[in-house]
Amino acid sequence: MHAGDDNSRPVMGWREWAILPQLDVPAVKVKVDTGAKTSALHAFRLEAFERDGREHVRFWIHPLQRRTDIEIVCETPVLEQRTVRDSGGHAEERYVIRTPLRIGRHEWDIDLTLTSREDMLFRMLLGRRAVVEGGFVIDPSRSYLHGKRPRHAYPPAKKQHKETTR
Repeated sequence: MHAGDDNSRPVMGWREWAILPQLDVPAVKVKVDTGAKTSALHAFRLEAFERDGREHVRFWIHPLQRRTDIEIVCETPVLEQRTVRDSGGHAEERYVIRTPLRIGRHEWDIDLTLTSREDMLFRMLLGRRAVVEGGFVIDPSRSYLHGKRPRHAYPPAKKQHKETTR
C-alpha cells in the first residue's frame, strides 16, 4: 500500500465514542493510542470463575469518567492472561478478553486487557492492533468522526443541591 491508497478505508479521530454490544456497554469514550499494541478497558473489580469447563471473568466498570453512579457488570470468557507493560514501564498481569467493538457503522472483534483506569481521562484505549484489524486510518487532528455519545445511553447526572444557611 502506498500513500494515497487509503481513500476506501474508514477514518477515525484520535478519540471516538464506541459501543461494546456483547458486554452491554452502550457507550464508552475511547482514546486511540498507536503507541499501545493492545487495547485496554477500565475494570475496577474482577472475579474469575469457571463455566462449562472454561475460565470466565466478571468485572465491573464505570464507563464514564467522574460518574461512579453508573456501574456496569460484565461477564465473558477469558481468552488468556498476559503480562502487559504500561507507559511507565510497570508490568501487570491482566485478563485478556475478545469482544465485538462498534464505532459508528463499523463493528469488529478486538482483544481487550482489563485494568484499572480510574485516574485516566479515557475509560478505554484502542491499541494499534485493533485499529489495523478494523481497517481504519487515523486522523490525529480530528475527534468524534463517528458521532457524539448517544444522548440516552446513560441517565443524566443528578444535580448536587447546595444547602443554604440563613
